[in-house]
Amino acid sequence: MNGAGFEQVLCIDASHPALPGHFPSHPLVPGVILLEQVALALRAWRGQRLARVLEAKFVAPLLPDEVATVYLTETDAVHSRFRFEIRRDSSLLARGLVEGAT
Repeated sequence: MNGAGFEQVLCIDASHPALPGHFPSHPLVPGVILLEQVALALRAWRGQRLARVLEAKFVAPLLPDEVATVYLTETDAVHSRFRFEIRRDSSLLARGLVEGAT
C-alpha cells in the first residue's frame, strides 16, 4: 500500500481452534480470523479497537502456517477510518475498510 501506515506480520498456527471446522481435511484461515488480525494491528498501531468493518473482500485463501502481512493506512482521521490489505508476498488475500474507536 502507498502512503504512511503500519504493517504487521501474521502467521496462524495449524493448531488454531478455528481451523478444524474450516474446512475438514483442507483447512483455510477463516475470514473472521483475518479480521481479528486487522483489529490486533490497529490496536498495536493506534491503540484503538476495531469498531466496525465497513468493507471486506477476501480474494485468496491463507493456509495455516503461511506467513502474511497486514497493512494499514489511515484514510479519514476525523472518523478513524483505515484501509487494510493482507498480503502473502505480492499476492493480495484480503482488503477493506474499517473504523476504529478508543
